[in-house]
Amino acid sequence: MHLVAPSVLSANFANLQADIEMINSSKADWFHVDVMDGVFVPNISFGFPVIKVLQKLAKKPLDVHLMIVDPDRYVQAFKEVGAEILTVHYEACTHLHRSIENIKNSGMKAGVALNPHTSINVLEDIIVDIDLVCMMSVNPGFGGQKFIENTYEKVEKLKHMIAAKNAKTLIEIDGGVDLNNYQKLVKAGANVLVAGNTVFSSNNPSEAISALKAI
Repeated sequence: MHLVAPSVLSANFANLQADIEMINSSKADWFHVDVMDGVFVPNISFGFPVIKVLQKLAKKPLDVHLMIVDPDRYVQAFKEVGAEILTVHYEACTHLHRSIENIKNSGMKAGVALNPHTSINVLEDIIVDIDLVCMMSVNPGFGGQKFIENTYEKVEKLKHMIAAKNAKTLIEIDGGVDLNNYQKLVKAGANVLVAGNTVFSSNNPSEAISALKAI
């Protein structure tokens, strides 16, 4: 059974508590939290004060995706504000194995995100150490972008790599996931679907989450 992680970046910040409570009572599995620094990606999103609010109100795990340079500096701080899964970008880490060890030693699950142009082959030597691979299916930085079709093939290749290495790594898809492509993604091997606009632009977000959970 695949997991659904609504992206808080697309929530209504004028009434964040209502959207958090909606996710709590929905069939969603995780809260997906995008942290952007305006350097690694051309956008800035919320920081620790907003994540502290999430920590207080959320009844499901916080899946925190760091789109920032030098993520190692902040690992302990994200643990302290409640991150259960912490994902760093392959492209932002000079010493990726050290970054993963740092996250795990802090008591969180470690994720690695790949930009659309990055080959999955870069993870071959480290896949057994990773709890989750976040595959970007749009260019990171903004919500509402068009899904990149090459993603299906990358998911299938990554699934084969994970099986060949006898790893337990989950595959998460982030960007452009909607009701037209989610089943194809799950069939290709995706375990976790991040959904922003598909959930929060819906007339009934909770029903949209249920629809994304359906097989």
